[in-house]
Amino acid sequence: QVQLVESGGGLVQAGGSLRLSCAASGRTFSSYAMGWFRQAPGKEREFVAAISWSGGSTYYADSVKGRFTISRDNAKKTVYLQMNSLKPEDTAVYYCAAAIRGGGPYYFPSFYDYWGQGTQVTVSS
Repeated sequence: QVQLVESGGGLVQAGGSLRLSCAASGRTFSSYAMGWFRQAPGKEREFVAAISWSGGSTYYADSVKGRFTISRDNAKKTVYLQMNSLKPEDTAVYYCAAAIRGGGPYYFPSFYDYWGQGTQVTVSS
C-alpha cells in the first residue's frame, strides 16, 4: 500500500509561482511512475505532468508546457511540481498519483494505482 500526501497549495496572484510536493510512503517509491492531475469545479480530472521512475522522462499537458516542471527526489520519496507564470485557469485541486507499472500511458488516470487527497490551488486575476 502506498500513501500519498500533497502539500504546497494556496492562493496566489496571476503570474506568481507555487511549488507542490507529494510525499509518499512505501519502500519502492523509486520504482513508481508519478503523475500530477488537476480537477476544477464542474470539470473532469485532467492530466498535468508525469515523470518516469528514474526521472529521466517527463511529460506535460500542452496547457502547462513551459510553465510547470515536474521532478522527483527518490531519496526523499517526494515528487514536486514547480508552477510558474500561473493563470486563473490553473485554479483547481491538484492530485498526485503513483503507478506501479511503467510505460504509460501517463495521460490517463486509469494508469495510476494510488492517489493523494489533493491540494487546492487558487490563482486570482
